[in-house]
Order: sequence, then C-alpha cells, then structure tokens
Amino acid sequence: MKFFSKTLIAGLVLASGLSAAQAGVVIGGTRVIYDGNKKEASLSVNNPDNVPYLIQSWVETQTGGAEKAPFIITPPLYRLDNNQQNIMRIVRAGNLPENKESMFWLNIKAIPSAARNENANTLQVAVKTRIKLIYRPAALKNSSPEEEANTLRWSRAGNSVQVTNPSAYYINFNSISMNGKTLDDVTYVAPGATARFNLPAGTNGGSLTFKIINDYGAPGAAHNASF
Repeated sequence: MKFFSKTLIAGLVLASGLSAAQAGVVIGGTRVIYDGNKKEASLSVNNPDNVPYLIQSWVETQTGGAEKAPFIITPPLYRLDNNQQNIMRIVRAGNLPENKESMFWLNIKAIPSAARNENANTLQVAVKTRIKLIYRPAALKNSSPEEEANTLRWSRAGNSVQVTNPSAYYINFNSISMNGKTLDDVTYVAPGATARFNLPAGTNGGSLTFKIINDYGAPGAAHNASF
C-alpha cells in the first residue's frame, strides 16, 4: 500500500457556523481563539463520510521548527467513525506573554481507512489542515482586533506598502487595496511589529482600503487609511 500526503490550507467560510473541510472530515472553525480567562479551548471534528478516519493533531510554532509549542491537545490521535463527532481539547502547558497575543499553527491530519485488498493497488490520501491558534491574554478583554485596526500606521516603502501595528493584537488581513488595485498575498501583522506587502505594478499613491478577518474567520468592515 502506498501513502501520499498533501497540505490543505483551511479557507475562509463567509457564513455562520464557519468550518474547514478536508475530504470527508469537517473542522468546526477556521481558527481557534484561546481565551486567557479560560482553562482550555475546544474544536470539533466531524466525519459525515461513509468511512472512518484516523485523526492526528498537533500545535507548531510560527516557524514550524523544533521548538515545542506550549499547548497540549487531547486526544492527539484517535479514530473517528462515520457520522461521528469528536471534541478536541486544547490546554496551555507553558508560559506566554500576558500583555499581547501569541500565535501558533494548529495542524489536523485526517487519514481515511481503506479496505484491505492484496490483489489491488490502493492510493490513500492523508489531508492536513493548518489553522491559526491565537492565545489572547485575559488582560485584553476590553478591545478586539477589529477595533484596534484603526490604530494601524501605513506608509509607502518603494514598491511595497508598510504597516506598523502598535496594538497588542494580531491583525489578520482579508484584503488590502490601493487605488482600487488589490494586493496579492497579504497575511498579517504581529503585535508591535511591522509588515510589508508588495504593491501591484503601476500603483501610485492614493487611497488605501483594507479589511481584516474577525475571530469567526469572516471579513469585517472596510477601513480607509491615508499616508
């Protein structure tokens, strides 16, 4: 039996009950916001398919290196039968800054079962979903990323637009456009950090509009910025 794997980045779902789907498995969200006031966060995994899956989950740092992320997921490995749901518990197991958000990657790999047939070659595809896990300290209860988006400072830097984030929140962008031209590959700007995004060719100075992604994985209202 041969095994192949591919990575699927969870897309944004612009509706209530947001979820990320991988093959026959449905993940109950496109991101997890870990509330520092609580002892744990949770995420559902559903299997509406007609075959069971083996589910493996783990948390990585932003760099994805050998550094261990300060979270424990239970259960980390389990079988999910057809038409069943499981709730994964995410527990903080280490110290994190309490004056700003911290961000990690939550990985969920689903491996479908295959009928044993020694006379036939079988292709088994393991699909991995990668979503953001954001730890939000209890001290940040009086604001939100959407409110703090208005504090971002924007400037032109050659063929790029530069954004500085003075807030304690990760600001995840849904879109950025300048003079009606949409920028490609926009991501996020970390707390107290600066990020740059390339401008489309031929873009001159002018009005800039952006939308950020809220806690539910949907784009918020449009914000206007000036240099």
